[in-house]
Amino acid sequence: MACAAIMVQGTGSNVGKSLLVTGLCRKFSRMGLRVRPFKPQNMSNNAAATPDGGEIGRAQALQARACLTEPTIHMNPVLLKPESETGAQLVVCGKRFATVKAKEYAGLKAQLVPTVLESFRRLASEADLVIVEGAGSPAEINLRNNDLANMGFARATRVPVVLVGDIDRGGVIAQIIGTKAVLDPADASCVRGFAINRFRGDPNLFTEGYRHIESITGWRGLGIVPWLDDARLLPAEDALDLPTRDPAGGDFKIACLGLSRIANFDDLDPLRMMAGTAVSFLRNGEPIPGDTDLLILPGSKSTLAELEFIRQNGWDIDILAHARRGGRILGICGGFQMLGHMVSDPEGIEGLPGLSRGLGLLDVTTVMTREKAVRQVCAFHTASGEAVEGYEIHIGRTDGNDCARPFACIRDGRFKKPDGAVSPDGRIAGTYLHGIFSNDSFRGAFLSGTGFAGQNLNYSDAVEDALDSIAGELGKCLDINALHSIARGYNPSRNGCRDLFA
Repeated sequence: MACAAIMVQGTGSNVGKSLLVTGLCRKFSRMGLRVRPFKPQNMSNNAAATPDGGEIGRAQALQARACLTEPTIHMNPVLLKPESETGAQLVVCGKRFATVKAKEYAGLKAQLVPTVLESFRRLASEADLVIVEGAGSPAEINLRNNDLANMGFARATRVPVVLVGDIDRGGVIAQIIGTKAVLDPADASCVRGFAINRFRGDPNLFTEGYRHIESITGWRGLGIVPWLDDARLLPAEDALDLPTRDPAGGDFKIACLGLSRIANFDDLDPLRMMAGTAVSFLRNGEPIPGDTDLLILPGSKSTLAELEFIRQNGWDIDILAHARRGGRILGICGGFQMLGHMVSDPEGIEGLPGLSRGLGLLDVTTVMTREKAVRQVCAFHTASGEAVEGYEIHIGRTDGNDCARPFACIRDGRFKKPDGAVSPDGRIAGTYLHGIFSNDSFRGAFLSGTGFAGQNLNYSDAVEDALDSIAGELGKCLDINALHSIARGYNPSRNGCRDLFA
């Protein structure tokens, strides 16, 4: 049977494309189809390590889980990880390719087209249905030349498009009609329908607006998606989605620094979901609360720049005060590097060459190196002996006296490789391992060691339940048969793409 394909594009960034693709992946998978997610180009510092030794956007890893399959580098062949306001690390097929400025990347896009199409071909060869996610908006016509993310990909492959608008931000009628107005007619012809996302209240109240969109655009309406509350149980793709305060408001206070280039912030999701905890992501200028039980320094794409950001906010003073009070501190990846005496980047791997004084709470120093560690790992937590599954995505080598007390030991074939460092009193620790709090037994043991006395949770079951719930909701509010029919209309041979699928 030929592979079907459909592409979900949005009227803007953060309109809910990732969540809808995730839900549709689970919905069609539960219908017995072999489904694969695909995002030609992503921009995110929230990444995941894949079993085939590379990294992709965290959203695509979650979508693979929704499809009941393992993630691969081909699900997101081009990943941009911002390191500054104008530059980003370019990851191609899971591997660090270069650090590029925006103008430099514009000149590289044409070279990346064959790579993107080959990854799509690989996924299509093993699937009944590929659900493609766009990036940003096709209305950004200033970026249309050599576009990989939206209509450039759709036109190259003839994959039919569904356009999603976000009614919660207001102006959804103008969002969709305006997109149609600015698109090149050939691009607009790729669109087979639209959907409204994040509707609160009675959708019948929008019937007239819905009909206006259909009439003016000539596009078919495919449904109105309500506000999906279970989305809060799934990893957020964008740091802007992170709540500043935990509405549950538990007694055990966890504070996380909202760094300017925060990365892999979904590390904290299992902590946010636990009853009895209150997780706060501190924004620019907010002090670290004095009643914090556990302070977390998360990962970042630019460790030296983040140390300066921490000092600009006065967080360095608060961190040292928290440590003097006997408070617990955990640094993850870049956060681990910041806890040491010094971070050096002699070759300018993450920006300009230089070095920065660290917080001095761990007796370690870090040197940035060109080699990037990207892998899934199995380890055990040295303090509790609990097994840990996680992943590494980092640049840099960290050494020092406190490394003699590793946070964890990684099982590497017949050998055990130490990871991280712990202070002599055990209150301050750092690790390069992401995803560790997804392990229920470890999470319970670690938190009990910091004074938490609440109830643990089964994180994996909570995520699976959320995926099934969202898929069920989409099955009620979207025309699933129409979406499948649109996807089946994709035919690479008929559309002149035989060379892609030869």
